[in-house]
Amino acid sequence: MHHPPGPAHDGGGWGTVLAVAGVAALAVAYLLLAHRGSGRARPRDRWRTAMFLTGCALLAVALLPPIAPLAHEDFRGHMLQHMLLGMYAPLALVLGAPLTVLLRALPTDRARELTGALRSRPMAFLAHPIVALTLSTGSLAVLYFTPLYDATTTRPALHWLMHAHFVLSGFLFAWVIAGPDPAPSRPRVNARLLVLGAAIALHAVIAQLMYGGFLTDVDAPIAEVRGGAEIMYYGGDIAELLLAAALVATWRPARRTAPVRRRPSPAPAPAAAVPRLRPEWGAIRTSGWWRRR
Repeated sequence: MHHPPGPAHDGGGWGTVLAVAGVAALAVAYLLLAHRGSGRARPRDRWRTAMFLTGCALLAVALLPPIAPLAHEDFRGHMLQHMLLGMYAPLALVLGAPLTVLLRALPTDRARELTGALRSRPMAFLAHPIVALTLSTGSLAVLYFTPLYDATTTRPALHWLMHAHFVLSGFLFAWVIAGPDPAPSRPRVNARLLVLGAAIALHAVIAQLMYGGFLTDVDAPIAEVRGGAEIMYYGGDIAELLLAAALVATWRPARRTAPVRRRPSPAPAPAAAVPRLRPEWGAIRTSGWWRRR
């Protein structure tokens, strides 16, 4: 079933205008903050700026024609839009280290308040890898295995909420797994790789079920659903491999502290030198004078 294009879906409505304006404002805000904190800039900041602007560009591409109208008319277009909004753009945004840029630009007391908020318990729970995995990849089962997806095609509010969920949950997952910014509850690299492996497996299972028509509740022609499943399967694999590469690139092994060298124990004090016998006493002893006495 092809849904008739509506003003909130075809890339030409006010919703699209506001969304693209928000993306442009996000890029400008990043550039201003980066300029303000440039006094403490690092050599890799240009690369991070390029990555963040790339993420903003990917968001704009996903929200504008020709992808936005195609996403409403064809399920394959929706899946392509989903890949851009939920996986590729968030990864580029995270590699821009926006929190680090913000912390450098803020006054010291404000930066401490933000750091304290990041260390709070609710934030630690939200940033746990399992929670991030559930919100990003796990929510796909709810979207495609229930009538929720069809509801998003007819209700503009749900449509934009779905887009916002794709971007935010994708950003959260990429940030927890491979972000160069500090993050609470970030486990060791091996644990993050396990979570990333679980995400790859879950993505593949959902795509396979969708391709086979099992549990899927999407009102679209079979060819479109299968095509969307293929885009999800291969496009998701590429995005997750890029995320794994980013994890390795941003990994900084903990420095090993050099073993404490024990200072050599001071040499034992030489035994008190036995006073030499005076020559005259030796002469006396060797002479055996006491025997003679």
